[in-house]
Amino acid sequence: MGDLTQERFDRLLAWLDADREAAALKYEKIRLRMIRILASRGCCDAETLVDEIIDRVAAKVDWLILNYVGDPTLYFYGVAQNVYKEYLRKKLPPDLPPPEMEQTDFEEREQQYDCLDACMKDLPEDNNNLVIRYYEGEKQAKIYNRKRLAAELGITLDALRIRAHRIRRELRKCVLLCLEEAPAH
Repeated sequence: MGDLTQERFDRLLAWLDADREAAALKYEKIRLRMIRILASRGCCDAETLVDEIIDRVAAKVDWLILNYVGDPTLYFYGVAQNVYKEYLRKKLPPDLPPPEMEQTDFEEREQQYDCLDACMKDLPEDNNNLVIRYYEGEKQAKIYNRKRLAAELGITLDALRIRAHRIRRELRKCVLLCLEEAPAH
């Protein structure tokens, strides 16, 4: 994180929640979701952009503590939209305008991740652990993790893929149902 001092980070956490542990969980949830959202938009520098977003919010934390009313998550998402637009302007040739980003896009992503979290909690613990471990890592690490997981379970890689596919299908149904039941923004 750029110029974020420990003192400013502590005030940021205090703004998120009076309970330090709850604040840390909220912070991590916001950070991970912003990374996922930016990465899903094809941003290869998602973590760097999220650090920039956090730095900008932290720079205004004293003002926010006194003046901001509402969910801090939404403030982070507003800053994220601006940072993402700046990123696109730098990335695209100057003669091309950046694509418009719908105002509700971050809120919709937030709802999707909330539904996924809820559905993951509803899974039996062994299925929850399996799906998390199945998608862990990237490239070679992911392949190695899947081989190790299959060996631990005493099944073939094909059987593991089938099991993961079934769990993913179950999660997809659950998430879609959750999104249908969620209030519209």
